Amino acid sequence: MNIIKYPSREEWFSLLERPHRDASELRDTVKTVLDQVRQEGDAAVRAFELKFDKVQLDSLAVSESEMAEAEQLVSAELKDAIALAHANVERFHASQKFESQKVETAPGVVCWQKSVPIEKVGLYIPGGTAPLFSTVLMLATPAKIAGCKDIVLCTPPNREGKVHPAILVAAKIAGVNRIFKAGGVQAIGAMAYGTESVPRVSKIFGPGNQFVMAAKQQVSLSEVAIDMPAGPSEVAVVADETANPVFVAADLLSQAEHGMDSQVILITTSEQMAQKVSDEVDRQLALLPRRDIAEKSLQYSKLIIVKNVDEAVEMTNEYAPEHLILAVHDYMSFAERVINAGSVFLGNYSCESAGDYASGTNHTLPTSGYAKAYSGVNLDSFCRKITFQELSAEGVRSIGHAVELMAAAENLDAHKNAMTVRIKSL
Repeated sequence: MNIIKYPSREEWFSLLERPHRDASELRDTVKTVLDQVRQEGDAAVRAFELKFDKVQLDSLAVSESEMAEAEQLVSAELKDAIALAHANVERFHASQKFESQKVETAPGVVCWQKSVPIEKVGLYIPGGTAPLFSTVLMLATPAKIAGCKDIVLCTPPNREGKVHPAILVAAKIAGVNRIFKAGGVQAIGAMAYGTESVPRVSKIFGPGNQFVMAAKQQVSLSEVAIDMPAGPSEVAVVADETANPVFVAADLLSQAEHGMDSQVILITTSEQMAQKVSDEVDRQLALLPRRDIAEKSLQYSKLIIVKNVDEAVEMTNEYAPEHLILAVHDYMSFAERVINAGSVFLGNYSCESAGDYASGTNHTLPTSGYAKAYSGVNLDSFCRKITFQELSAEGVRSIGHAVELMAAAENLDAHKNAMTVRIKSL
């Protein structure tokens, strides 16, 4: 890993920059696929599945027999683990339920909010080298709690036309309505526009590669909402002399193996810790099955030594990591000062993997610095808030004249008149 010692604040911006790619050619490719899916529906999706996933599909929908087969293919032990994770995710997200209350803002003026579920949501679950069945739990569970009527899932099949069985088992446990064999840009297009098989949804959730992310952003311009803009996954670990270098190295590598464009950052106040972690990363890296991926990811990664805890706090907030691990002695005090992060892991025993799978928090989080403005997926992500107001005659007397004055000042006479006729009627 690249070790940087005591950088000046002027260097922070370039030091904390994420890796960038030229997206112009990517956008054109994505638009071509999306346009074809919009025009040709299922036929286009099947054609792109043949082209990109090398599979000839007769039907996009996962059948009941395939669901039953998946049940037999997943071990009882893994099913129990999925069920445990689901229960924790369900418990945490159920605690986020909105409680409405009526507020009398002025005499005779009562306002309140109602939380309403998004009726149709689409979940994208990557397959390939890492079939993310854990993400099924993270997205479908809060969708179910929110009360979404249609929970549609798209995921790429393998070359035999099968979906990874653990994805199907997780989908059943979490309450997904319909599952379709479609990956990449064509899956995003199918859910955004609707096809003969795949229903059109109102909001699309889920991670994916650069093509999926570009497709989500393109369809969000005019067709559907999306959970958040997203880029490659990332982690920042803050460590002092009390950290365990074996744990820290394991945390950095657990993120690095996500993809070649993932980024891991270590911020430490201890030169000794920096060197121990660097040595330990090398040792553990050699043992990883996904070593090639992690190795390339580490090229974008940095190990930064800072002067003190205050600098570590400020640098962390400037970076705004997707995942933040605080491997420091007084981690609660540090955590109070964190204002930009997707999800925070406190102390030496709180590994990011816990949040990725089974602690109960959501692992669909803002990347690329978007944690400065976006939250991770939560129960509210699957809901809308509708506001209500009720004015009595007393309410018209309370605020009517203020409304007239403000409307007149904005030169909106019809607005003014809507209140004036009511005032006159009293």
